[in-house]
Amino acid sequence: MKMGVMFDFRNPEPWRKPYPEFYKSQIDQIVRTEELGFDNCWLTEHHFVEDGYNPATLTVAAAVAARTHRIRIGTFVLLMPFHNPVRLAEDVVSVDILSNGRFDLGVGQGYRAGEFSAFKIPRKERAPRMQEGIELVEKLFNEKNVTFNGRFTQVEGMTLYPRPVQEPLPIWIGCRAEKATARAARMGFHLMATIGPDPAPTYRQQLKDAGRNPADFNVAQLRVVYTAKTADQAWEEAAPHLHHMLRLYGVWLSEANDAEGDAAMSEIPPPEKLRHSPYAEGMMIGTPDEVARKMEKFRSEFDCSHFVMGTQLPGADPAKVRRALELFAKEVMPSFQTR
Repeated sequence: MKMGVMFDFRNPEPWRKPYPEFYKSQIDQIVRTEELGFDNCWLTEHHFVEDGYNPATLTVAAAVAARTHRIRIGTFVLLMPFHNPVRLAEDVVSVDILSNGRFDLGVGQGYRAGEFSAFKIPRKERAPRMQEGIELVEKLFNEKNVTFNGRFTQVEGMTLYPRPVQEPLPIWIGCRAEKATARAARMGFHLMATIGPDPAPTYRQQLKDAGRNPADFNVAQLRVVYTAKTADQAWEEAAPHLHHMLRLYGVWLSEANDAEGDAAMSEIPPPEKLRHSPYAEGMMIGTPDEVARKMEKFRSEFDCSHFVMGTQLPGADPAKVRRALELFAKEVMPSFQTR
């Protein structure tokens, strides 16, 4: 598996730092993941969140490109309905150039009700806006003199300059529901999945049904991972920040109720009880040996080419997270990483 780390640039009130200091600390952390041998850093997007959840992934991606040399930079995911496809394509090309061909574009349709209402975009339009938007973006990456008559965007005789470094530039689709998985396979894009039932077997079959070779496509899976010398230390450091993250996701997902189990996400136990709750079952928190055993179980049960670690939890001390990443890179990662 390729090994990557997620960064959402969340700066919650209980642990808040001045934003310039905080952003520098996060980019320094990404530089450190490159030094440790991780393959990918993944950036994610939400809007109008009190903890400052990163709303400008491509701006941050450009900053990361300027500070790194090897690690691939990607979005997991960029919320396509909130972006003009042409401007998005131009910005992505700029990041691909600044990184010398190290960028992966991952997109999703979004789900959070408050974002759609704030942007005055009907939530029922999210799937068609995403599909149409990424169709146009892909055409602009790979073709010249593009004419496109979509429901939401129309262009005529358009050619992007400069062109992307990568031919083709990798495109991923974030999927939680069966329809989205089918769309990713039909359109020929890589798959991004989060905690829950593995969509990859269905995706692989749908690729075959679409006349595509499943071996040509990647599957990324996101999990919470936090390693320390003792399990008590790992949970003590992670639990408050994990609770903040789960509490907000619980509100958003229960409101959206897009997939099985979403409605129950509103019932998040307090930090001190998370370790012994059902939520802990899908998380890899503990000593290196404990995390390695969970990784081994995960590898046997899930189809995954790109493993994405949620280790930089909202508000967590970057110094402690750095120790967790260093411990993982030294004692766990060598057994699972492919080169």
